[in-house]
Amino acid sequence: MNTTGNGGTGNALVIVSGMSGSGKTVALNTFEDLDFYCVDNLPAELLPEFVRSATHPERASQKLAVGIDVRSRGDLANLPEWLSAVGALGFDPKLVFFDTADNVLLKRYADTRRRHPLTRLGLALSDAIALERQVLRPLRQLADVTIDTSDLNVHQLRHRVLTELGLAMDSSLSLLFESFAYRRGLPPDADFVFDARALPNPHWDPRLRPLSGRDGPVREYFEAPEQADVAAFLGQVNAFLDAWLPRMDSSTRSYVTVAFGCTGGRHRSVYLAEAAAEHARSRGWSEVATHHRELD
Repeated sequence: MNTTGNGGTGNALVIVSGMSGSGKTVALNTFEDLDFYCVDNLPAELLPEFVRSATHPERASQKLAVGIDVRSRGDLANLPEWLSAVGALGFDPKLVFFDTADNVLLKRYADTRRRHPLTRLGLALSDAIALERQVLRPLRQLADVTIDTSDLNVHQLRHRVLTELGLAMDSSLSLLFESFAYRRGLPPDADFVFDARALPNPHWDPRLRPLSGRDGPVREYFEAPEQADVAAFLGQVNAFLDAWLPRMDSSTRSYVTVAFGCTGGRHRSVYLAEAAAEHARSRGWSEVATHHRELD
């Protein structure tokens, strides 16, 4: 399969599957950064229809990435039939399965307090994980590539995705801007941590409370003229990173994680991580990603 990040000829379809909590969202974000058209949680039986509708006759190359996992409706055992239909459309599908040891999954869910998609059935977390393995067995057996993420951080996972699939990879420093909630602990791999809890909190605005720092109204709230503290905070952080990241790039380091924390990890930290990532891209950094621990 031609999956070069520089836009080679040929049509590429990557199916991202695996255990919940194994890093599939990070993988899809990696493909999106490389100009893949990405869709998560697609009903499996709609795969041929999606590929047909997503293609454009004037494009020399089509690059698609689709998340199909235990949340997908339909009988996953029929996936070979749907892959055959996709092949008839001129695509070369590749299935990448992400796996993680049960004890690591249990710890990740405990750390983030997120719900496993199968706990809605009234199952305990360990039973939900066991059932998920059973349901996904046909996909794991079909996988072209299996990546065990038990011992990988976000940077290492992105690197494995790129190398395993032969995707183009920039040799410069890889930057990750991450948001988190202090009440759930610091990210263990953070190189720089900035505390945003002194900034105004949209949580107290009923209109903004259900939103996140990625949403337009929340961004407008932070970028309003009266929020001078937010602009000053972000400006000082960006100035610090502008001064020191180039020096780190010239060393033996290959990646740096910059983390922003607030109380809930939903508004202030998310906005700052996205804004700092956008600034880094504007400064010429090509390997820039965001990860929102309490949202992704």
